[in-house]
Amino acid sequence: MQIRYGYRIELVAQQELPLLTMLDVHPSRQHDVIRQDDMTAVSLVDPRLHVPVERYRDPFGNICRRLVAPAGGIRLSSAGLLHDSGELDPFNPAARQVQPSELPDEVLIYLLGSRYCETDKLGDRAWQLFGQIPPGWQRVQAVVDFVHNHLTFGYAYARNTRTAAEAFEERIGVCRDFAHLAVTLCRCLNIPARYCNGYLGDIGVPKDPAPMDFNAWFEVFLSGRWYTFDARHNARRIGRIVIARGRDATDVAMLNSFGAHSLQHFEVTTEEVEDAATAMIVTKDRVEWRAERAAAV
Repeated sequence: MQIRYGYRIELVAQQELPLLTMLDVHPSRQHDVIRQDDMTAVSLVDPRLHVPVERYRDPFGNICRRLVAPAGGIRLSSAGLLHDSGELDPFNPAARQVQPSELPDEVLIYLLGSRYCETDKLGDRAWQLFGQIPPGWQRVQAVVDFVHNHLTFGYAYARNTRTAAEAFEERIGVCRDFAHLAVTLCRCLNIPARYCNGYLGDIGVPKDPAPMDFNAWFEVFLSGRWYTFDARHNARRIGRIVIARGRDATDVAMLNSFGAHSLQHFEVTTEEVEDAATAMIVTKDRVEWRAERAAAV
C-alpha cells in the first residue's frame, strides 16, 4: 500500500527564533519513500520568504534540521508518500530475552534510566508485578497489558514534564506516558527498550474522530532484534512510520525552540492512498493532496 503523510505547524514569535526539528521519516524507512517529505519553511509575515534549513544526524541516527525562524513567525510544512507492506506489526511469541552480558554494546544504553524513565523508582514494583512471568515476549506483553489497563488515556491529561513514575502513580496520560511507563518497566526487568515516535494513521481500524497527531510507541530487543509494542493501543497496527528513536521523549523531541513563541496551528495527516497514482499540491496557505487515477496522468 501507499501512505501519504505530512504536517503543517505554525509558530508565532516576536523575535528571531532558533529551532531544531525532528520531523523527517527515520533513515530506516527512507528506502520506502516514494515522494520525499522535504520540509518547507516560510515566513508568516511574508510567505515569499523561504527560510534556509540545514540537515544533520543526531547520535541516535535520527534526521534533524536546524533553522532560524524570522521575527513574526514561521510555517513548517511537509508532504510525503511512502510504500508500506500493509502487514501488521511483527508477532513472535517465541522471542527470548537476551541476558545483559550477551547484549550488543549499542543496546546496553536502553537498559539504563533516563530523564522520563526512572528505573530506580520502579525497579521493585516491576519485579513484584512481573517477576513470576516467563521472560521474553510473554513478559513484555504482560507489561503492555498492565500499562494499557493501568493508565487512562485523555488529551486533557497531557503534561510534558510527567515521568514514568508519576504516570504510574497518577494513572493518567497520553501516548508518550504509556510508552515511557512501559519502557521503564521493561528496563527494570533487564529488557532493553527504546522510545519511538512517528505517524500512525487509522489504517485497518475504525477511524478516530479526534484530529490526527503524531504517536508514541516503543521497541524491545528480543532474540537479537527489535520488536514493536504499543501500550497505548495494545494492538498490532498497520502503517507505522517511524520518525525518531531514543531513550525517551527528550531524545526525540519533534521541536526544540530557543526563545519565546506560541503555537498558532498544528496539523498532521497520515492515511492510505487508494488510487494508483497520487499528486500532491502545495498552496501558500496549506498542504493539500489530490489523488489521480493513472489513466488521468
